[in-house]
Amino acid sequence: MYMAMIISNALKEERRILESALRTQENTGSPQANVVQEKQKQLESQVNELKKKVQEAEQDIQVLEDLQDEHDFKKKTLQSRMEVEANTQIAKEIQLEELKIREMFLRLNKIREAVVMELLNALKLADLTQNTLITEKVPEWKQRQQMACIGGPPNACLDQLQNWFTTVAECLQQIRHQLNTLQELVMNFTYENDPITLNMSSLQEQVLSLFKNLLINSIVVERQPCMPTHPQRPLVLKTGVQFTVKLRLLVKLPELNCQLKVKASFDQDLTEKNTVKGFRRFNILGTNTKVMNMEESNGCLSAEFRHLQLKEKKVIGSRANEGPILIMEELHSISFDTQLNQGDISISIKTNSLPVVVISHISQLSSAWASILWFNILCTDTQNLAFFLNPPPMMWGDLAKVLSWQFSSITKRGLNPDQLSMLADKLLGPDAQGDPNTPIYWTKFAKTTSNERGVAFWLWIDGILDLIKRCLLNIWNDGHIMGFINKEKEKTLLKDKRPGTFLLRFSETCKDGGITITWVEQLQNGEPKTHSVKPYKKQDLVNITFPDVIRNYTLMDAENIPENPLLYLYPDTPKDVAFARYYSVGEASEDMDVDRATEISPYKNRWMIPVSELPDGRLQDRILPLSAEEFGELQHINRNNGMDNMCMNIPQ
Repeated sequence: MYMAMIISNALKEERRILESALRTQENTGSPQANVVQEKQKQLESQVNELKKKVQEAEQDIQVLEDLQDEHDFKKKTLQSRMEVEANTQIAKEIQLEELKIREMFLRLNKIREAVVMELLNALKLADLTQNTLITEKVPEWKQRQQMACIGGPPNACLDQLQNWFTTVAECLQQIRHQLNTLQELVMNFTYENDPITLNMSSLQEQVLSLFKNLLINSIVVERQPCMPTHPQRPLVLKTGVQFTVKLRLLVKLPELNCQLKVKASFDQDLTEKNTVKGFRRFNILGTNTKVMNMEESNGCLSAEFRHLQLKEKKVIGSRANEGPILIMEELHSISFDTQLNQGDISISIKTNSLPVVVISHISQLSSAWASILWFNILCTDTQNLAFFLNPPPMMWGDLAKVLSWQFSSITKRGLNPDQLSMLADKLLGPDAQGDPNTPIYWTKFAKTTSNERGVAFWLWIDGILDLIKRCLLNIWNDGHIMGFINKEKEKTLLKDKRPGTFLLRFSETCKDGGITITWVEQLQNGEPKTHSVKPYKKQDLVNITFPDVIRNYTLMDAENIPENPLLYLYPDTPKDVAFARYYSVGEASEDMDVDRATEISPYKNRWMIPVSELPDGRLQDRILPLSAEEFGELQHINRNNGMDNMCMNIPQ
């Protein structure tokens, strides 16, 4: 287990380094990247300067302590001599000694003033650095986390934040110890207008206030609430289904290990201002208290809740969610509270998760995810649970980015400008020409249905996402699916291509996602004509893969002569070059010994062949089972028509 943790930590660090290098490479030379890097360097310089100031104060306090010991020793020695010896010669020596002690006292007082000034400067720098961390860096990290939750770039900067927080905390703790040392020096040697005595109270109050404020703002939700069954869609929780969430304290001090017991609560701070009529209430079940301790793998101070569930509270006499918003628009919050009592420190530490949507049936997941997308791209106020009472519009430029993230987060390929342009036409109309500053309203994105599709825009997109994930992942990653393209542009692209050129696009009429094949043929009068097959849905691709559909697709003309019209993937790639690596393997060979096969099994082999009739318009696709003899005859006919390898047998 220890070795596994080491390997896991190494892999995480490798991923972080690679992602950081990739971002740096992508952003090299951009003004924004240069500004970010400059701010990083400035903050790093401040943290290092703070450490330097605290160390210098430590050295001066040690010098002060040694000088004060020497001063006390000489002063007491002189007093003893004055009591015993009283002649003239000795009196002169005593006067000289008193003069030296006086000079030592002046030097001691000067060092005390210097130490106080060093501590004041250190605390001033600590305040400045801490303010930058709390008001800039943590909100920036939380904003990046919001984007990562909805499919954006990975957020891998928490370790650096922890290093900064911990360094500032260590410096403040060191200053507190230094003040205790100075307090002891004052008790042993005090005098009027002592700079330490005059400033001690304010120094102690300031360092304690800074340390408390740092701790209060150092707890973050490292991993937002998520069901393990749907890791790519955090913040959507289903009643009765386990979910996990992880916290981290950015101040990593050994003395805090096992000192913080965190309790998770659901909708703890609901008020009339941040909720709506008909708001559902839930109980949080499972182990909702955890002690924060150091992880062995990376030394982080964290607490992970792994076995939480939600159960709706039944309200007698009224139905749940009779308010102005839908269940999938209802936002909830999980809060985490802990109390630190250590020495003279007693503080309450609290944080909240990003708003979550609670569903009661998995069919609501897609609509709930639309709410999560809309909220996190437009809002950073985690307490704004009434957001969907009046959701603001989203600019097309932002929505296009979010839509592309949905594809790149589950595949290796996002949406290109041409695909996004088609989607913009669907949402905005062709006149808008994909203007990134055109507003898209929530109802248009998630609720409004069109006569053509009969389904909301987002649900249509999500159905295609699910189709890709389940059935088309490899060929989508390879860039073989043009995907989002309207019929007019489809005809324009194919009309000048040689017969048999085809492209793959997503259906605009299938509610749960569908993909169709469109190819071009040359008519006898020389005019090109395009044909499209009835879209394939998820249920159609259970028994046959889409690459096999393309390989074996067959047209039957009026005389039942089969032909495979699919020859070249747009623009001009032979289909076997594009798809051969994904064809089914282990299929029966044409030259297979039929008698031997019969000995193995009493049944005849059969294959699933996608077949269409040849009427004009949209072709009605069917899948016909053929016996070995029928399939052999079909192959023979294909060869006679110059169609070698256009139909291959698929075992079923």
